[in-house]
Amino acid sequence: MQTPLLPQAPQTADYTANLNSDVFGANLFTGNFARAGATQFNPDYLVAVGDRIHLRLWGGFTFENVVTVDPQGNIFLPQVGPVKVMGAANKNLQEQVEAAVRRVFRANVYSYASLAAAQPVRIFVGGNVMRPGLYNGTSMDSLLNYLDQAGGIDPERGSFLTVQVKRGSTVRASFNLYDFLLKGQLPLLQLSDGDVIFVPAIANRVSVKGLVNNAKRFEFKSDKATVAKLMQLAKPQAQATHVRIARNTGTVKNTEYYPLEQANALMLQNGDELEFTADKKPGTISVRVEGEHMNPQEYVVPYGTRLGSLMQTIETLPDSEPESIQLFRQSVKQRQKEMLVTSLRSLETALLTARSGSSEEARLRKEEADLTLQWVERAKQIEPTGQVQIAQAQQRNSMLLENGDVIRIPRKDGLVLVSGEVLFPNAVAFDGQLSLKDYIDRAGGFTQTADAARVVVARRDGAFEQVDTSKLFDATRIKAGDQVLVLPKVDEKKRQFWKDITQIMYQIAIGAKVVFGL
Repeated sequence: MQTPLLPQAPQTADYTANLNSDVFGANLFTGNFARAGATQFNPDYLVAVGDRIHLRLWGGFTFENVVTVDPQGNIFLPQVGPVKVMGAANKNLQEQVEAAVRRVFRANVYSYASLAAAQPVRIFVGGNVMRPGLYNGTSMDSLLNYLDQAGGIDPERGSFLTVQVKRGSTVRASFNLYDFLLKGQLPLLQLSDGDVIFVPAIANRVSVKGLVNNAKRFEFKSDKATVAKLMQLAKPQAQATHVRIARNTGTVKNTEYYPLEQANALMLQNGDELEFTADKKPGTISVRVEGEHMNPQEYVVPYGTRLGSLMQTIETLPDSEPESIQLFRQSVKQRQKEMLVTSLRSLETALLTARSGSSEEARLRKEEADLTLQWVERAKQIEPTGQVQIAQAQQRNSMLLENGDVIRIPRKDGLVLVSGEVLFPNAVAFDGQLSLKDYIDRAGGFTQTADAARVVVARRDGAFEQVDTSKLFDATRIKAGDQVLVLPKVDEKKRQFWKDITQIMYQIAIGAKVVFGL
């Protein structure tokens, strides 16, 4: 027998919205405070009507029970009578009960008193919260507990800076929840039955993005707030140097741009949009040199250093192959990845919007689409190498280096790697007398799923050559260190989108030097 699922609290949707909100502080209210009530009494807690107290007397007279503070603020002890405890601090409760017992029993009777449970209370939560209403708890529960039960502060309307607790027409306290979020400060306030937690409307708000740790929308109290005070909340990153402010002036937005040194003098206005940026050239960049050389592997060079000036300082080893120098660049890798993702997204769109002329064709198209979409998901995991072809470039030495570049000086290689749609993908010893066909034959020849007319020869320096084996098979010159990639065949009779798939296979083979079959 299956256990029936418990119904979800009506606040569940509110908690999800709070978690996904870009308003600073909204993620406070996701149900964690509502689920966990108070676990212990603090020493300054004041005993209130309805609290339960565990009493124990022993010695010449024995008594043990849990008693409730009555509406007059008393507890009743046998042989002693009513004892006034309302308003007594928790830390003084034992002393107060003991003094009452001593007035009747001069000796040989000992007492112990401790709070057992706080008064059950009902608290009104109103104003700009997600679900205003009357909520149950105890006088020990925190303000956050009742706000959480109400679904939290409405991120679009409510103020996190001036949450009020009212008793009748009197405001007992006002809370700034930013102090709790940023400093861990939340003053304790003992609530009583019928108290009102009221969330006023938000007054001013700005949005922050860019080089900050807290890219959120922030609230501020007055028109005297500055960018410097906002920075204490947004926490700009170390590389941030300037701030761009788009002023909300109606239909037209005015953009201002300032260095962060002026942050104390920059006043915030309601609706401003701020973006923190890094507006300076880096003083140095880091470049890694790998492979066959005698020098250090990591170089910190001035911004604007060119490849030629760095290579002049590199002493290569005798077995190196400097004419096939390789450059791997992060920005190129990112662009290769973006182009691949764009091609795959285009293929997905075509698959999902293809039309069919009959129900049988529709069934076949659906099967084809399901298989191809699985292939697309696997293809998205392919990571390009980011290699730049520089070995044969005439202006190679004048190329500017970028931070994070990796220069690899390869070792002379006596192998040719044959992979993809061959029977035995393998590394074959280089022989200048062998042709491309010979290398493929030594790897077992083409598989049945190989596209014999589509072979890519990837050179060590990043260049590649697409070979139509039916025309240029014997004319292609293979060098030591080359990689032969035999692409799979895409049956154009069965695949409606065979041209798109073939193009993406080429893209992966060139960018990542792997064969990815369907």
